[in-house]
Amino acid sequence: MKVTTFGLDLAKSVFQLHWVDTATGEVCRRRLRREQVLPFFANREPAVVAMEACGSAHYWGRQVRALGHEVKLIAAQLVRPFVPTNKTDAADARAIWEAVQRPQMRFVALKDEGQQSVLALHRMREQLVKARTMQSNQLRGLLYEFGVVLPVGRERALLVLPDKLEQLASRLPAMLLTMLERQQARLAELTKDIVAIELQLKGWAKTNAPSRRLQDIPGVGLLTATAAVAMIGEAKHFRSGREFAACLGLVPRQSGTGGRVKLLGISKRGDVYLRTLLIHGARAVLNRRREPEPWLQKLLARRPPNVVAVALANKMARMIWALLAHGRTYEPGYVSTRPVRGQPVPQGH
Repeated sequence: MKVTTFGLDLAKSVFQLHWVDTATGEVCRRRLRREQVLPFFANREPAVVAMEACGSAHYWGRQVRALGHEVKLIAAQLVRPFVPTNKTDAADARAIWEAVQRPQMRFVALKDEGQQSVLALHRMREQLVKARTMQSNQLRGLLYEFGVVLPVGRERALLVLPDKLEQLASRLPAMLLTMLERQQARLAELTKDIVAIELQLKGWAKTNAPSRRLQDIPGVGLLTATAAVAMIGEAKHFRSGREFAACLGLVPRQSGTGGRVKLLGISKRGDVYLRTLLIHGARAVLNRRREPEPWLQKLLARRPPNVVAVALANKMARMIWALLAHGRTYEPGYVSTRPVRGQPVPQGH
């Protein structure tokens, strides 16, 4: 019996469904309210249910999969080319239905609640860091208007800030001084919240063996390791380390015609947050190592440091995939013994 394929366009209240009846060939469209979605699929034979990987997609994916259906999530940019003309809920559902049936389509791995919880902590921390940076910069600017220059560095600035405010107490109106002191207190609260999230992530990493193994890689710390494990989930969802690096946008874009291909800058597709963490980690490795690895030294001799940092981040991403996919631990100087295609595998490997 042929399995039915459904295209489900997600929403907050009203969902749109598109499918073709395998018995009659009839094209079916249906609108479902939020409370009708699960009862609808509960009364259906096992089917393929495709959704766009947008907000709440992983939640609905888990719920529908629990009913015995196969769930496939598709990145929004891969669905968009199948929207014929005007964007409507019905057109989106049809586009999802068409996209999922393409043989070369790539899918997003369904995340469990544990993975989503870790990623939620990362998003909260990222937002708090941005808010702290904006608050700190505003405070610097306001004090500069009154002749006070804070030292470079957030921690150094916070150390001298109470003394600077005390010096201004006799010159500034009480209303302004009160608000400046409140901003100082808000900075301290933001830092306290950031530290609390990092402690939560550290506690989770202690109970997660893959996360602990990843932190042995130079340039991979607590944030990168926990974000990578939560983002990847099942590492073998990616066929290779190169495919994982491509998912993070750490491979060159290609432009070609007439059989000639030109490599451009990195694609910058996929997970921006994890890509940023890897590049920051790569820069830290380059800045701290007195004698980089030979391949890095050769690359530094002919390419700018930023290009080398991206190349190292690409290698770090591939190492992360290898450790997670094969359950290995990091070994400095490890050389792959993967045989050349067509040659027998050596004994002992």
